[in-house]
Amino acid sequence: MSKPDQFVLRLPADTQALMAEGARQMGICNSCRYCEGYCAVFPAMERRLEFHGTDLNYLANLCHSCGECYYACQYSPPHEFAIHIPQLLGAIRAKTYRQYAWPAPLANLFDSNGLFVAVALMAGIAAILLLATLFAGNGAALAEARPDGSFYAVIPHTAMAGVFGLVGLFVLVALLAGFMKFWRDAGENLAEFTRPFALAETLKDIATLKYLDGDSQVGCTYPGEQPSQARRWFHHLTFYGFLLCFAATLVGTLYHYGFGWQAPYGFYSLPVLLGTLGGIGLAIGPAGLWWLKVRQDPLTASPEQAGMDIAFIALLILTSLSGLALLAGRESQWMGSLLILHLGAVMALFISLPYGKFVHGIYRGAALVKYALERRRPGLDLGGD
Repeated sequence: MSKPDQFVLRLPADTQALMAEGARQMGICNSCRYCEGYCAVFPAMERRLEFHGTDLNYLANLCHSCGECYYACQYSPPHEFAIHIPQLLGAIRAKTYRQYAWPAPLANLFDSNGLFVAVALMAGIAAILLLATLFAGNGAALAEARPDGSFYAVIPHTAMAGVFGLVGLFVLVALLAGFMKFWRDAGENLAEFTRPFALAETLKDIATLKYLDGDSQVGCTYPGEQPSQARRWFHHLTFYGFLLCFAATLVGTLYHYGFGWQAPYGFYSLPVLLGTLGGIGLAIGPAGLWWLKVRQDPLTASPEQAGMDIAFIALLILTSLSGLALLAGRESQWMGSLLILHLGAVMALFISLPYGKFVHGIYRGAALVKYALERRRPGLDLGGD
């Protein structure tokens, strides 16, 4: 049944009040259980009689905000119970991104004006790289055509690897710190996370995006009330595009340090083929997700996540397009400029990972592991998977 377009649910900004509202709504849902077959949130909810902050954080990161339960709910607005699980869990999920971020002062980096911050960060890093190149006396290399396509004539390999290695290490530590905080608050110990059956189930769910398929395998109700597979496929292109680009980096690293084969590699070499396919996926997938987000029903949107969502999507698109442009123009006089722009985009994307939408993958993965563990434990029946 369609909802009135003029209704907008107002969730409390205060954390304590938001959690109290979460406990109220989940308590009503737990009494109704009409939506128990829609996704993992509702079977996990049914194991609980009370909903504390850590429970709500866990449930929020199981949720994909597809909106199906909202459209199906007889108690959703304008009913006086005002049950709106997608918006509720979306607000709590955004709070967890800030709560578990490390270091804490960077937690709100993309909260507002996310697109501006993302582009400004990329431009600032590119400007620093440009100045460093000029200061090092490599300014002439920026405008030279290079038939060999050698990136290292503009920025030496040691400088490039050193800077990105340090940034990558920082990002890895920040992501691990956030994961450990989330997992500890979820009431689990680290040994439980390594259970093979739980990891296998989680990897399968992630690889297939099981819970974006809807309860009838016809897709989720996103961006509107009619089921669609669009979000699932654009997510697949984004996810596997990212993995292909990461694989290209790993293969290139193996070539360089393992076999002594230095870049640039041929257009039909494995690193370039992997990177090209990944770049195409990272261009189409995020662009499609942006298109869907613009068309999303405002009644199911989570305004608390809008800034970080758009920032992450924009940086993925900028990284992929600049990378593909660099590949196409690597033997031209524009190679140096394109390299600076691409490295600026990649570095900005790296820095954003612990403080933006990327952490959804970390915490959702951990929540799915916990869900798999709970299903094997004695307790209330977890039917309706």
